[in-house]
Amino acid sequence: MKLSDYIQGRDNNFNLIRIVAAFLVLITHSFAIAIGSGDAQPFRGTIGMTMGTIAVDVFFITSGFLVTSSLLRRQSTIEFVWARALRIYPALLVMLLLTVFGLGVYFTVLPVSKYLVLPETYAYLTKNLTLFKGVSFGLPGVFVDNPYRGNVNGSLWTLPFEVRVYAILAIVWLALKITPKFRLIALKITVVTFALAAGIYILAEHFYWHSSNRFVKLSFMFFIGAAFFTLKEYIVLHRWLFWLLVISLVVAIGNKHAFFVVYVFAIAYILFYLAYVPAGFIRKYNQFGDYSYGIYIYAFPVQQSVAALIPGVTVPQMILITTAATFPLAALSWHLLEKRALKLKGHFVGHTHKLFSWRLGASSKTL
Repeated sequence: MKLSDYIQGRDNNFNLIRIVAAFLVLITHSFAIAIGSGDAQPFRGTIGMTMGTIAVDVFFITSGFLVTSSLLRRQSTIEFVWARALRIYPALLVMLLLTVFGLGVYFTVLPVSKYLVLPETYAYLTKNLTLFKGVSFGLPGVFVDNPYRGNVNGSLWTLPFEVRVYAILAIVWLALKITPKFRLIALKITVVTFALAAGIYILAEHFYWHSSNRFVKLSFMFFIGAAFFTLKEYIVLHRWLFWLLVISLVVAIGNKHAFFVVYVFAIAYILFYLAYVPAGFIRKYNQFGDYSYGIYIYAFPVQQSVAALIPGVTVPQMILITTAATFPLAALSWHLLEKRALKLKGHFVGHTHKLFSWRLGASSKTL
């Protein structure tokens, strides 16, 4: 069956895939935070990347596919912007407030009165809330004696890149308004072109430049996901192709260069096969909700707290304790905040339309 035949409705495995990816990030970070070095993260030496790296790529591919679907279904830039903003910022704000005025106040080695007046404290809050100019990782005097010292929430580094690729997609869609008859086909061509260009770049970078441009890599993942959606009528999900790609990845383990090439070509197809083809009991997970974002943004500060409270904590202990502490936070975040925030989209979209109508009306009266 074609990918287009599977995408009707919301009965898929994306929620399950995303929460597995979030836990893979948690597990990967547990090694670095407990031991104090990112070199201890598993699979780095054999395949040249970690489980956390693969998980982040999965997030971006999934995001590219789903947000492009949302944009083309509604064909409204305003709705797109509000949907993305309400998905990211409300939960991020609450997490940052709890981190700065909860964990920060408790764990700082500075006098609390000094911690609360230092500009660095509020720079951490404002920079991580806006995301446009990157993120800040340190709070004054917080976790400075931990094995992985000074980094309060290392997971946040991906969020500015996510906001940027959303912005690129929205700007492209808005710019293509000048060609209404060809807008959809032009977007498809642009998305596929972006994905191909970024893919060629990261392959060349891997073999010839030996550097790592995170933005280009994550842009490739995002736009390959978007390309899969725009080309959904032409992509067939075959079981034999899925297993061929999986076996190719397994065979390539041990050779970082071979694995990287197979990975770049295979990861998106494998992901969408797993998202849509396996069915039955596995789909019952959708009843719980999408806890992946909450796990992603809360796990790292929880892990650093565990490292501070339990000196010498082992990696298995870190994984178990952090999972037990983070999952309830993620569930509360989804049910009490994230899900409710998303329901406000219609309200904000309506007010935004009214605002633009009022401004246009006021401008016409002054002409």
